[in-house]
Amino acid sequence: MCGIIGILGKSPANQALYDGLLVLQHRGQDAAGILTCDDNRIHLRKDNGQVRDVFQERHMLGLKGNMGIGHVRYPTAGCDSPAEAQPFYVNSPYGLALAHNGNLTNADQLKDELYREDLRHINTDSDSEILLNVFAHELQAVAKLRLAPEHIFKAVSAVHRRCRGAYAVTMLVTGFGILAYRDPWGIRPLVYGKRETDQGTEYMFASESVALDVVGFDLVRDVAPGECIMVDVNGQVHSQQCAEKPIHAPCIFEFVYFARPDSMMDGIYVHKTRLRMGERLAGKIKRVWPDHDIDVVIPIPDTSRTAALQMAYELDLPYREGFIKNRYIGRTFIMPGQAERKKSVRQKLNAIDVEFRRKNVLLVDDSIVRGTTSKQIIQMARDAGARKVYFASAAPPVRFPNVYGIDMPSRQELIGHNRTEAQIAEAIGADKLIYQDLEDLIEAAREGNPKIQKFDASCFNGEYITGDVTPAYLDRVENQRNDSAKNTRSGGQSGNDLVTAEVLTFPR
Repeated sequence: MCGIIGILGKSPANQALYDGLLVLQHRGQDAAGILTCDDNRIHLRKDNGQVRDVFQERHMLGLKGNMGIGHVRYPTAGCDSPAEAQPFYVNSPYGLALAHNGNLTNADQLKDELYREDLRHINTDSDSEILLNVFAHELQAVAKLRLAPEHIFKAVSAVHRRCRGAYAVTMLVTGFGILAYRDPWGIRPLVYGKRETDQGTEYMFASESVALDVVGFDLVRDVAPGECIMVDVNGQVHSQQCAEKPIHAPCIFEFVYFARPDSMMDGIYVHKTRLRMGERLAGKIKRVWPDHDIDVVIPIPDTSRTAALQMAYELDLPYREGFIKNRYIGRTFIMPGQAERKKSVRQKLNAIDVEFRRKNVLLVDDSIVRGTTSKQIIQMARDAGARKVYFASAAPPVRFPNVYGIDMPSRQELIGHNRTEAQIAEAIGADKLIYQDLEDLIEAAREGNPKIQKFDASCFNGEYITGDVTPAYLDRVENQRNDSAKNTRSGGQSGNDLVTAEVLTFPR
């Protein structure tokens, strides 16, 4: 998962891009980058690390210009060195830069086509660089010396015809403007906002609405599936539906785990969705376990708090904070290897033993993916004196890989794969395990926006919305992205400093 941002303003954009990336940091802590444009000159800074570490004062001073794009990344295949950090840039045609959230399911085919037919060289293993080069090739085929919005829309339409999978994109065209577009299914989120200043209207795109809020932009709407919105340097907004048959099917896991609770995406408030998830899960406990002996409900911070609080209310049970979180440790689910995940749990959480001692506790988490964290936390609760430890997941069992940009690719590493709920409970050491039903999860999200009739829930039901994911593809992805492969891949080069590149000028 990644976070993307794009701004076209009336004043320097570097600070707003930085502030926006800071609040999207939860979407990836592996690498960060910002690219700006000033008087047809590109300025780029990207490196491995978190936003606050990648950008020092000297870097910010070098990121000149009123428009730019930014990116935060977490590690997947093709993300081992700063060279794979985004944004990516190509100088032809015009000078193009891209920040991408998602994953292309036909990346290998596209890479071969780019080499054999389009005569373009791909320098990294990142599908984002492939996506940029597909767009660049298609734009070059239709563009003139004076670029116009219709050229952009034709290129995006061609991207939709050629590319499969998930992609939410912000792009910068040197001297011309910024644009944003989503895949025809709208799998990954992308919102559009603006703000009024004394100098005029400024525009912003971001993965989540919280980035708009923090920088002072008002949410206008979501970028629709298959749509492209472009803002030129004169502040004119152009938009067009570029996909032939768009189907709105956002990723349900965004609402379970990834998105911040104060975000709104696809017309759905994340916080309210998680409240409804807790309400429905409590209803299931009343239905299937009416004579429970739970003494207290304790969330596993942070993303499960909302659901746990509502569960406690619905069950008429005490809600207590039983774990203290070290906020300087990254999110364990998106850490690259099993050894790191195991090590980080004890560093990340510490139990308040008085809340556990001689009690039957119900621990609530947003989901169970590999089970490593859940098992250790349950043992922590027992060590703190809990009599019985029950476990509730606000999401259904994760039984299948996600191939649309979330790093849960290997079936064998998913604790829910080929196991019953009783077997999962035994594996993580819980006295009882309660999972959310998929129908209840979907309804919890759909209630926020009844217009959405379908969600991508492939990690729960194995139904891949793009229709092109085969067993052979899953095998190939697993071999590339499982923990064993990550542990054997060598690291990249040392960090780079600010990169400044001059590009061709052209009449506006």
